[in-house]
Amino acid sequence: MAVASLCDVVVTTGSFPLLSGVNLTLESATTYVVTGPNGAGKTSLLRVLAGLEVPSRGTGTVLGFDICSAERRELRRHVGWLGHETSFYPDLSPAENLLFAARTTSADVALIPSALERVGLAHRAKVPLKSLSAGQQRRLSLAWLLVRRPQLWLLDEPFASLDDEGRDLTSQLIGAAQASGATVVLTSHGALPADTNAAPIVIVGGRIVESAS
Repeated sequence: MAVASLCDVVVTTGSFPLLSGVNLTLESATTYVVTGPNGAGKTSLLRVLAGLEVPSRGTGTVLGFDICSAERRELRRHVGWLGHETSFYPDLSPAENLLFAARTTSADVALIPSALERVGLAHRAKVPLKSLSAGQQRRLSLAWLLVRRPQLWLLDEPFASLDDEGRDLTSQLIGAAQASGATVVLTSHGALPADTNAAPIVIVGGRIVESAS
């Protein structure tokens, strides 16, 4: 079953094309890794899939939502996004941030303690987020995915700012998400942990030049 389908999708900023006629199909219970040089369009592709970027041409659906219409706003509620910047509040603790996010999205607040334990933040659950390292803040973003349980995970450089233990944890969570039936799309500049089983998507100059689909 296709989770996402893009046909001739073009995204521009001014007159510069970020994506140039992308055709892509993503299947359920599969992990994909998007690679390519800097500026190739990797993050733009994830933003389109998340409903955060509006195509200037082409068609597409993600989780049944039309990404070229106002439906993309509803789509955002059904995907899990991990970007380079955290969207959490620095003066709130990890537990408080997750509680606030869960209540505003109707996620299950009962999952918060186990999620913090799973990512190794249980002992830091009540300290202000601003006192945590960059790697620990990335772990909090992963904890939010565990609480939210989205069908589609979109991870922009998920191994950045993590030590070896954090990289291994992230790889394990990605594997568990796929095993549960979720689709995971991640971008990467470097090598992935050896146990990350991902289908390749190679993008160059805004065009997909290799895809498993």
